[in-house]
Amino acid sequence: MKMKHFLLPTLLLICIAGTAQDTPKNKKSKPKIDLTGRSNDHLLLQAGYTQWTNLPDTLKTSGLSKSLNAYLMFDFPFKNDPRLSMAFGPGIGSDHILFTKRNIGIKELTPTLRFTNVQDTNHYKKTKLATVYVEAPIEFRFNKNPDKNNGFKWAIGMKVGTLINAHTRNSKWENRSGNLLNNYLMKESSKRFFNRTRLVAQARVGLGHISVYGSYQLTTVIKDGFGPAVRPLTVGLTISGL
Repeated sequence: MKMKHFLLPTLLLICIAGTAQDTPKNKKSKPKIDLTGRSNDHLLLQAGYTQWTNLPDTLKTSGLSKSLNAYLMFDFPFKNDPRLSMAFGPGIGSDHILFTKRNIGIKELTPTLRFTNVQDTNHYKKTKLATVYVEAPIEFRFNKNPDKNNGFKWAIGMKVGTLINAHTRNSKWENRSGNLLNNYLMKESSKRFFNRTRLVAQARVGLGHISVYGSYQLTTVIKDGFGPAVRPLTVGLTISGL
């Protein structure tokens, strides 16, 4: 997907441009900034639209696949310029990829993870593949109004995570003609085929408590040789400063 090559660089250029415009032309003494009691994005809640890049032609996702994240960040302002800071902290990140009329062999004793097209037999109409990670993001931040947290801001960084759960959720058992046979759920869980560690590049830019973020996973979701070398690309919204 071409989008992955310019998403994060574009966000970074917007951030740098915004910072440059805020730089005064004349050398004046900076007003003292009182950071007492500021929240400054300690809690980040994210919801985004996620797609797998590098999908083979024989495999298609469907519906609104999504990413849901929550982080508690500790922020450390620079002494010479409190508008700049470094932040890091723990959190949970999850991706939920949707498929239609596909059997995902997450618990099959096969050498690779199989995504079988089952439209010509009885099948589950909808299948979700979810991966959940404990993560530790680190960000370099700019906040135009760090004392009030209501102005232009941007952040760029990385996050590393470890896999704690991988499961499928299958619903609506139907026949090949699409007639519902049974409206029940089947869940299967296994981490066998998946990379236990992931590394993600991310950036966000916004105003006040709302910002747009983009992220791209540098490591593959599935282990090398165990399936397609897919990597999630996500664009979404961040609510921060709560």
